[in-house]
Amino acid sequence: MDRIIGIDFGRKRTGIAVSDPLGIFASALETLPSAKIIDYIKNYAENERIVRFVVGYPRNMNGQLSEAAADVDVFLKSLAKAFPDIPVTLEDERFTSVLAHRAMIDGGMKASDRKDKASVDKISAAIILQSYLDRQSSGPGTFFADESVSIPETRSVRVSGKGRKRR
Repeated sequence: MDRIIGIDFGRKRTGIAVSDPLGIFASALETLPSAKIIDYIKNYAENERIVRFVVGYPRNMNGQLSEAAADVDVFLKSLAKAFPDIPVTLEDERFTSVLAHRAMIDGGMKASDRKDKASVDKISAAIILQSYLDRQSSGPGTFFADESVSIPETRSVRVSGKGRKRR
């Protein structure tokens, strides 16, 4: 069955989410040490067909790339090398941690459980993916060809194993 994988990449931990086969709903899947993420996705791909990756791309409030974007860029190169034929969409990840905390509160999670950063990461990945899925179901998203454009909602990129090119 076709799946879209949502990724909230972090220097230490990475949250993973997955779509349902129809591409309507995102579900939090796992939080892993970032060094193990590629192997995890490879194992996941043995049982499910991955048709796209949606990766949270960190920006500051003014729309400029944050320092963490460099870490995501390194991860994107690894992802492209491991999965050269699967397209990647970068999704603005501002406010996802705040929204994840709000979802945990609204869901009745105890305060002690909300302190678990692993829960925040996988819920953030689900929010990133759900944002992409919602936009796709309501029509074409906004895609930008130039990095200088301020605050893109979503930007599709095609990555290859020989370096990353943004479109």
